[in-house]
Amino acid sequence: MRHFGHIAPEVRNRLFYREPCTFTADSPARLLAAALGATLYSPATRPRLADDVRKQGARGVASMVLCLEDSIDDAEVPGAEANLVRQFAALARRGGGGEPPLLFVRVRAPEQIPDLARRLGPAVRLLSGFVLPKFTEERGIPFLEALQVAEAETGRRLFAMPVLESPELLYRESRVETLEGIYRAVDKFRDRVLALRLGVTDFCSSYGLRRASDMTAYDVQVVASVISDVVNMLGRADGTGFTVTGPVWEYFRVQERMFKPQLRRSPFLEGQADALRAALIEHAMDGLLREIALDQANGLLGKTCIHPSHVPPVHALSVVSHEEYSDAQDILRPERGGGGVLRSAYTNKMNEVKPHRAWAERTVLRAEVFGVANEDIGFVELLAAGIPG
Repeated sequence: MRHFGHIAPEVRNRLFYREPCTFTADSPARLLAAALGATLYSPATRPRLADDVRKQGARGVASMVLCLEDSIDDAEVPGAEANLVRQFAALARRGGGGEPPLLFVRVRAPEQIPDLARRLGPAVRLLSGFVLPKFTEERGIPFLEALQVAEAETGRRLFAMPVLESPELLYRESRVETLEGIYRAVDKFRDRVLALRLGVTDFCSSYGLRRASDMTAYDVQVVASVISDVVNMLGRADGTGFTVTGPVWEYFRVQERMFKPQLRRSPFLEGQADALRAALIEHAMDGLLREIALDQANGLLGKTCIHPSHVPPVHALSVVSHEEYSDAQDILRPERGGGGVLRSAYTNKMNEVKPHRAWAERTVLRAEVFGVANEDIGFVELLAAGIPG
């Protein structure tokens, strides 16, 4: 797999100063955590799930979650599990056509993890791990212990992606204690926790809220405060933190707007890009683009997605700009190990070596999996190229 691998080599050559690397489900965890990108959710009840997985992989999706939890009715669970086993077997038989996306199953209960791993049989080789709902220390440890059992029985490396979405995490009086417990749990199983995911829809539901299509999660202050505290305690760049992914964007078409579109016209002026801007606005993508930018500014990487149209914007904005890469490379030069301040190669900012080092290291990792854009390439060109024809 590689990001933007679905576009023609000559187009990649035009877009990228440094192309995205290739990776597999067996790549190092640090690389996979950065490479998750837009993680597309799909109900496990879909009758043509194997075809969906192949189709989305061919369109640039690198990770998918097949859901047995909130996206399906309680009565559908047994049938969804059986369908999941059949669809994994179909994927395994098909072979060829390149590697499918990284596949995770969102479960409801710990006992589902070893049970499904056994029922998948040889097709378990296509499984990268499990998504653990409503994660706290008390509820999460049994899931993580069940993951260990499944690993031992299958001989397959399996990752966990806990979802942080419980009311205890949201409520101010219990938040710090809950976060401390979550940290103890995931730190104990650090080698198997690939990323932490934010369940913002559940946060909003605790207060009867739902953000509009022209507002981001960061405009809902009770939600923004949780994101801030999660990053503060679980996303640190000192070696103790974890990758934290961005919240889901719920919209894919807008009927009516209250506020002006949030996309400036100037980046879209060349060629047919103005039509692309109009399409993005019509489908609420201007709000999504703004939220992705705010995710990144707040230390989040990747995003939960519920519609295929959300994938190209997430990936386009994940590519490292030539300017960012130039700054990161300057900061990380061996001769800069003693610190100091230097003017950027673009002569428009100060690069302070010691304070900016952690940012530079994260930027270089993102550059490895999403590539570095050529000097004259912006997100509009990357987005246009990434949208399937």
